[in-house]
This record gives sequence, C-alpha cells and structure tokens, in this order.
Amino acid sequence: MRIFVTGGTGWIGSAVVTELLAAGHVVVGLTRSNASARAIAAAGGEIRRGDVEDLDALRAGAADSDGVIHLAFRQDLGFTGHMEDAVAIDIAAIQVFGETLAGTDRPLVIASVLGLVPSAKPGLLITEQDMGEQGRALNERAALALADQGVRSVSVRFAPTVHGEGDTGGLVPMMVAADRTGGSAAYIGDGTSRWPAVHQSDAAHLVRLGFESAPAGSVLHAVAEEGIAQVDVANAIGAGLGLPSTSITPDQAESHFGFLASLLSDMPASSMLTRDLVSWDPSGPGLLTDLEKDYYYVPAGA
Repeated sequence: MRIFVTGGTGWIGSAVVTELLAAGHVVVGLTRSNASARAIAAAGGEIRRGDVEDLDALRAGAADSDGVIHLAFRQDLGFTGHMEDAVAIDIAAIQVFGETLAGTDRPLVIASVLGLVPSAKPGLLITEQDMGEQGRALNERAALALADQGVRSVSVRFAPTVHGEGDTGGLVPMMVAADRTGGSAAYIGDGTSRWPAVHQSDAAHLVRLGFESAPAGSVLHAVAEEGIAQVDVANAIGAGLGLPSTSITPDQAESHFGFLASLLSDMPASSMLTRDLVSWDPSGPGLLTDLEKDYYYVPAGA
C-alpha cells in the first residue's frame, strides 16, 4: 500500500518507515527540511514537502495514499508551556485527514501517549478501554470519532519510555542527564512507582500492524513491559553512570528532574487487548537490558 507518513524522521517515525518499507509498502514522508528529505530518501521513501501546519500538503498527501500514519506532533510547543497550541495544530491536521479519507474505509493511525490516560482506579493497570479527558487525549478522541465517518481510525498510545540504541531525545536520556547533573541516580520515595516501556522496534511493528489490520475506532497500547519500578531504573542508571542511587522526596523531585517529575507517578499499563486484537508479540530487549548498554551514558558529542 501507498502510505503517507508524518513525523517519519523522528525517533519512532524513522523506525516505522523502515518497518513499512521492509513489509513492501510504499512510504511518502512529509518533510519540512532538506535534512528530513534526505533521511526519507535514504531510507527508500518518497518525499512530500510541507509540515503539520500546511493543511494543503496534508490534504494532498492523504488523497494520494491508501492511508495515513500521523506521528508528527509539535513537541517543541508542548515542552515550552504551549501544549494547547500544539494540541490545536494536531487536531486541525486530524480533521483534514478525516475529511479527505471520509467514506473510504482507509486507515488513519495517529500517535497518542499513555501519560494523560488515567486508570479506572489509582494503582490499577491502564487499559485500552480507559480514556483521557485533556491534552493530547482530545486528539485521540477526535481521531476515533472519525470511525463513524467511514475512516478506519486507530490510536496508538506509546509508553512514556520508547527505548533503544540511538535514543537521544526521549525521557530516558533526559533522566540520565538529570542524574548526571544531580550527582546521583534518584528515585522518588521508596521507588515503587512504575513506568511502562517498549522497545523502538516493537513500537514500530505495532504501528504497522495497526495500519494493516486494526478495526475502526481501535486503541492500541505500545507497551511491552507493564511497569518497571523507579528504583530499578535508578539502580541501572546509577551503575551506568558510576553514581549512587538515592531516594529523594516528592518535594525534591522537580529540582532534580525538572518537568520529568510530573511524569514519574505510578502508571502501569496493559497491552493484553492490543496483543489479542492485532497479534502483536513484542520481542525486543527490555528497558533494564537496554540500560546495561553504554549508549545511554555517552555524553552528546563525545
């Protein structure tokens, strides 16, 4: 199939493009820079110039495809206190894709996140049936509603930790940098709060499976490990950096981790429904195995 992909040169997107091409699909990547265009071309994809705010480019890309995988998101706005603007831009893009694909039953797969989806009860696993009410959860709701308009819409919620070699901008590198600066590998309280995780290759494979076979209105969880205790992550990072692992109080968390502190609450998540629905069987290394490698601890530019 001919697939229009946004965000195809990002950390997850680059792996998705490789996965799609290996499966025999044709990839058309939206690119806003010469560097991104070169990356898509080098991978074997075709290029459509534009960005996520260029609605005409999005409309044309969707119209000239057998379906869309929308992974781009203005993280630069979200990380600088302008999440509402980033969400609005994304919803506008989703609406354009919906208008273009309406009545065709062609797939639209969008990226979402687990962090804004509360479990039914605190401490219980977040499931695919739980729904968020704010932030990027609004984008997911907008996409899933397109199922009623003849679009095979699918939301893939990524674990907060999508790890692997080459991960330079994700939450794990940020945590490593915070620990290096702080002089210890920190965890909050007793360190029992849990983070779900997935390897980059498994996340990319799930996106492809979702595009190819997930029913309209599906929510998929890119979660290979339901929850890894903070203390175990801290111990692994401490070993990699040669630093002690130490407990800090919730009041100290923001000083040590910055905005990451707000993401370190207990958020175990399940992917059992996802695995059954699209026959996803993650096989990549786990987070603690990845944290035994040296690539997370080599300073940038070294």
